[in-house]
Amino acid sequence: MGYRMGGLICMLGLGAKYLDEIRNLVDRIEKTQSASIAQAAEAIVESVTQGGAVHILDTGHMLMNELFGRAGGLMMPRPVNIKMEVDNPGPARPGKTKEMVYLDEIPGLPEFILDRSDIYPGDVLIIGSVSGKNALPVGLALLARERGIKVIAMTSVAYSSSLTPQHPSGKRLFEAADIVLDNCGVIGDAILEVEGLDTKAMPTSGIAAACLMWTLEAEIIDRMLKRGLTPQVWKSNHLPGAGEFNRRALEETERVGY
Repeated sequence: MGYRMGGLICMLGLGAKYLDEIRNLVDRIEKTQSASIAQAAEAIVESVTQGGAVHILDTGHMLMNELFGRAGGLMMPRPVNIKMEVDNPGPARPGKTKEMVYLDEIPGLPEFILDRSDIYPGDVLIIGSVSGKNALPVGLALLARERGIKVIAMTSVAYSSSLTPQHPSGKRLFEAADIVLDNCGVIGDAILEVEGLDTKAMPTSGIAAACLMWTLEAEIIDRMLKRGLTPQVWKSNHLPGAGEFNRRALEETERVGY
């Protein structure tokens, strides 16, 4: 493998190793996750065709940016964004700094999220957390299931299994969900041993998440079309007529839910 620069063929080094690992990763996803993807697709189709909706909450690894408004992607998923900020600039106080408070440390946050969101029984909630160990995604998954909401976890089972769960239940996300989409990542996420570095380099969770979710969306489209239903898909804004196309498609999505 190489690329041309100034008339010379330059070979990839570490980049080639990473691409090999990604090819292997995609193969593992296909071989081990196809049944779970099919199960997740069926659950989503059943929900949205009966008046439900599909929601996505991700704890920071790409899904919220990757899936929404993307050309070729489904219009139906609804993002769950949690915004809790205190903006209070003050004078300099040497030696007086407060520790950061993480979302996992806020009591009652899963209840607050579900109570204030537009998520209802019969809906599907996709929760993304690579480590799957923190209290918020686990607590949210458990509470959502109690309320009749189907929960799909996007996580790394191997990585999560090596970590101590932070939720009082003692569960990790993959143990708290109805359906698990395993990103097939390794412990620590990074995949390459690199001479000269003290830790592994190059994560796989972002590419794996994109692979899993776009495969899931393809399955949703396939299953709906086989039922005689047409889910709305974003058209690239750079193509002629895209603005009007997307406007009408969004109106249809709001009308029927997909």
